[in-house]
Amino acid sequence: MKVLVTTASEHGATAEIGEWIAEVLRERGFEVTCADIDEAPDPRWFDAIVIGSAVYAGRWMKNARTFVEESRDGFEGRAVWLFSSGPIGDPPKPDEDPVDIASITTEVGARGHVVFAGRLDKSLLGFGQRAMVSALRAPEGDYRDRAQIEAWAAQIAEALDTR
Repeated sequence: MKVLVTTASEHGATAEIGEWIAEVLRERGFEVTCADIDEAPDPRWFDAIVIGSAVYAGRWMKNARTFVEESRDGFEGRAVWLFSSGPIGDPPKPDEDPVDIASITTEVGARGHVVFAGRLDKSLLGFGQRAMVSALRAPEGDYRDRAQIEAWAAQIAEALDTR
């Protein structure tokens, strides 16, 4: 079974989550392509698709929303899962779903959506972004829980395992 894992990631943290998911799926015997969303192959070439996006200002990244719109026909008849990455802190905030995820879930016919905590490394930010996170007093650090992410990927593998 062929699986596409594709992510929209501005500073690499969401892409790394996608790689962790792909790794679990490969270990379970799936043929996995892991790609940046701007270079993702046609979803019609795959049996299942996992789409992830970093969340900024409560929304999925524009290139992720564009991928969903432009690939809409490629999701039909395929198993699709979504994840969002972004909340930071302990506990991670904000704790609500991205505002656009309900419509994206419906558009792709997703079997599920999950929000994973993100990473904030101020050294990767531009001047404007650093000013914004300083004004918001956003806590720097890596809040991603790899065990939680890998457990979710294992659930996807179990759902796809029809052998």
